[in-house]
Amino acid sequence: MGLIKDAKSIARRDPAARNAFEVFCLYPGFHALIYHKISNAFYRAHLYFLARWVSQLASRRTGVEIHPAATIGEGLFIDHGKGIVIGETAVIGNNCTIYHQVTLGGTGKVKHCKRHPTVGDNVLIGAGAKVLGPVTIGNNAMIGAGSIVLDDVPAGATVTGVKAKVIKIDGARVIPSVELNQRIEDDPFTKELAGLREEIERLKAQLTHKGDE
Repeated sequence: MGLIKDAKSIARRDPAARNAFEVFCLYPGFHALIYHKISNAFYRAHLYFLARWVSQLASRRTGVEIHPAATIGEGLFIDHGKGIVIGETAVIGNNCTIYHQVTLGGTGKVKHCKRHPTVGDNVLIGAGAKVLGPVTIGNNAMIGAGSIVLDDVPAGATVTGVKAKVIKIDGARVIPSVELNQRIEDDPFTKELAGLREEIERLKAQLTHKGDE
């Protein structure tokens, strides 16, 4: 019943999906979740080789690599899943959305410790974002496309950039994982670059004016 519920959730949230049956049969991101449930069951039964074999089979067939030990909640929507990597000690909450080329990666090489991110409920992680280390992403947070997250993200926050910075908290937004909007219009780095460009144009105009005198 859990997988059927997940398929229905994805069908509701993805405007390209016609129905849950289509999701169940055709969506590689959904197939990756099926493989993970199998590999995770083997892992919890201490059948580690079988667990890794299933996860590697899933990676080749779906383009999504999820370590068998990773913990994934209900309703995860993996959209265009190619290149997604979810590490061993990663934890993902309920009703999250992850786009292609996202990495929930680890730091350090010490075994049997928390090395990967913990993601809360209703979180959206945009395409190409990298969340690295044992950081915590709060509920209802949004990680902008292409961001690199190395620090904890508060609940309800929007972060963007390299390295990612908070630009909004509870900014009258709907739940990002449902809205599926991974664009961030008020990127502070873009604004700063625009300001520098305007200043350069102003200085060029001044130099041109003096040269004409």
